[in-house]
Amino acid sequence: MAEQEPQHPRSRVIIVSNRLPIVVLKDKNGGWRVESSSGGLVTAMAPVLKNRGGLWIGWAGANVTEDANIDALIEQATKDSGYRLKQVYLTAEEVEKHYKGFSNEILWPLFHDFVPYCNFNPEYWTFYEKVNRKFAKTVHDNSSGKDFIWIHDYHLIGVAKELREMGNESRLGFFLHIPFPPLDIFLKLPWRFQILRLLMEYDLIGFQTLRDRRNFVQCVRTLLKEVVIRGKGQVIRMTTENREVRVGAFPISIDYNEFLNVAKTEEVANDAWYIHENLPNVKIILGVDRLDYSKGIIEKLNAYRNALIRYPELQEKVILAQILVPSRRSIPMYASLKEEIEQLVGEINGQFTLSGWVPIYYRFKNLDRKELVAHYRTAEILLVTPSKDGMNLVSKEYCASNIEENGVVIVSEFAGVAAQFQKNAILVNPYDIKGVADAIYKAYTMTPEERRFHMKKLRQSIRKINIYWWVNSFLLAAIAKRLDNFPIIEDYVPNE
Repeated sequence: MAEQEPQHPRSRVIIVSNRLPIVVLKDKNGGWRVESSSGGLVTAMAPVLKNRGGLWIGWAGANVTEDANIDALIEQATKDSGYRLKQVYLTAEEVEKHYKGFSNEILWPLFHDFVPYCNFNPEYWTFYEKVNRKFAKTVHDNSSGKDFIWIHDYHLIGVAKELREMGNESRLGFFLHIPFPPLDIFLKLPWRFQILRLLMEYDLIGFQTLRDRRNFVQCVRTLLKEVVIRGKGQVIRMTTENREVRVGAFPISIDYNEFLNVAKTEEVANDAWYIHENLPNVKIILGVDRLDYSKGIIEKLNAYRNALIRYPELQEKVILAQILVPSRRSIPMYASLKEEIEQLVGEINGQFTLSGWVPIYYRFKNLDRKELVAHYRTAEILLVTPSKDGMNLVSKEYCASNIEENGVVIVSEFAGVAAQFQKNAILVNPYDIKGVADAIYKAYTMTPEERRFHMKKLRQSIRKINIYWWVNSFLLAAIAKRLDNFPIIEDYVPNE
């Protein structure tokens, strides 16, 4: 059955994000080629724009200059996508100081509670403003007052202010895909007042969870005394001298049917069979993580080793298939993390390997959709242990692909998905090595009936609260006259 279109006035939606859903790269002959990019935002938004059309504005990748004749190449490569792309050109210095600098050396670690990793270089702020202005200019030149402009994520918080100053009269929404930090962490940001005031230029601000929204409200209440906060439920109102800002919790999701249909294909079934043929007579514990210090990969590996030590009956009966997705390889910290992960994998394999059994199957690779879904179908257990994560779509993709309904999800209680999954997944504190090890054993010993019951519930939840629900609820919150009709999204509070 086809998904229903969002029920709102038919205005064009313009998506604005740091990266386009494609990347432009040099080929072997010195020319340009276009490849699809990955990531949670692309996974979430591509099917939505394909259904309704629109425009996506963003950066196409490093080393692309305004002299490069690539607009026609992008248009040709995406002619069947159902929507148009418009590139924002960034200089090497802008990439270095806006993207790598302010965005990923300040906002990313701060919002993920890694304050010691922050580099509060004052020059970064100058380039953050400059690049946000450049994005706003591209948006302004390609939009009308009838468009709904939806800006995404921490790289582009300042776009609304720049658009207002240009006289743009479009409705402006912003969605933060990463967590919003609590007050005591946010206060460490030298530009704390500026960031909050930039956010107050939007008509609607969306967060992944009630916890994130609660953190934001506390920061506004403490630092912006002039703002009046009213309402309760999923969407509340903040009133300033200039405007009313709506603030809500909208947990992002996936296109459930797309993953379901891929999982049902004969090609994926054959690939899944091939994986099990190569990893016979074991239950597969799957980890799929982007290379990042917030993903808790070192803690996960140590917990797995602890489980093999404390539950020796797991040896030769389970295998951890850890897929590490390349990310930000040009940043020294990430290269160092990759080296640390691979060294630990080698240590564990060296400690426990027996004839015919290696405890960890490790790959550092971007998997295409069918190959990834084949791994989802094959694995009996998913192990996702970020120290902090906005949502974590891997866990939702795994459930949608688990058509036999025999899988178990172990997920960090610090992932946004914990609120939706708390009753039917095993929630863990990723810093509790023994606790995660116990969870692995619990998942391994769970009866088929228990597995089926909980996985069925998880799949029903994701089928209902899918990507179209997310877009629908966000756009309706932007235009609805009454806000008390929105459902309250369930919160998660860790057990004592």
